[in-house]
Amino acid sequence: MDRERARQRLGGCYVTIPTMFRDEDMELNLEAMRRHVRFLLEGGITETTGVLLAGGAAGDFSTMTLDERVRVAETVVHEASGRILVVMGAQTTSTRELVQLARAAERVGAEYIQVSPPYYFQSTEDDFYEYVLAASEAADVGLVVYNTFWTSADISMGMVDRLCELENMIGLKWSTPGLLDFERVVAHFSDRLCIIDNQLRFVTSHILGATGFELHICNFWPQWGVRLLGMLEEERYAEVQREMMDVVVPFYDVWMEMEKHTSGDGYLDKLCMELVGLGSSRCRPPTRDLRDQFRDRTREMLVQIGVPGIG
Repeated sequence: MDRERARQRLGGCYVTIPTMFRDEDMELNLEAMRRHVRFLLEGGITETTGVLLAGGAAGDFSTMTLDERVRVAETVVHEASGRILVVMGAQTTSTRELVQLARAAERVGAEYIQVSPPYYFQSTEDDFYEYVLAASEAADVGLVVYNTFWTSADISMGMVDRLCELENMIGLKWSTPGLLDFERVVAHFSDRLCIIDNQLRFVTSHILGATGFELHICNFWPQWGVRLLGMLEEERYAEVQREMMDVVVPFYDVWMEMEKHTSGDGYLDKLCMELVGLGSSRCRPPTRDLRDQFRDRTREMLVQIGVPGIG
């Protein structure tokens, strides 16, 4: 693997694709996922402006079998057809399953896998290092390590430094609970890793060297994400911060209202997709279906932030 090339290619709008299901039986709806990949490509999310994450948290990975996760990634890779890079979600509690996911990613053509510390048990740093090492040795795919401190062990700065010894350690999807820990890691590692901001600190992180930005809004308004990325690259930071207040804050206000009623991820993305006329679905249980309860509130938010085509 050409590590520097892999690092340079990763970045831009980091778009977690929701997994579509058939509402009547909750089975995979792969044709709807193909249509969504085409929508994102047509909206400007391409190899130069972003990457797609298949089977991440907003993609209901925790409710899918290993076979379903592979089928979802394979569908996205096939539809992307080399026009955009694909990351396969590989979060799990099992090293054996992680190895299977890494090998499957290589087999279906995903360039990277996203890996987090195993959840449920609090892993030690040595546990986590050996876990990631197993994936690193199992397949020739890039590793994007994701600090999911809210569900598992927090990744320390020392652990990031240790992981950088792995030849295929390419990206760090980063957020932290601690004051200034976010900035310290971005500044220290941005010359060695593609840092993907998962903390909505886009201006700060870009100044410090981050080149990737988690953007749920791209799932229903990809043109906005591409425009925001352009503003960052042109260092129009005051405009970026205004966009964050005018667009991102109202979106997350609705998200936080919804999460009082259910768990999971991706439910607001899917409702927004429905309201702009895209194929969509509910999330799999135990996430509850809140679409009827929040449809009007979400439509108001979309109109407020300026999403085109809202009836």
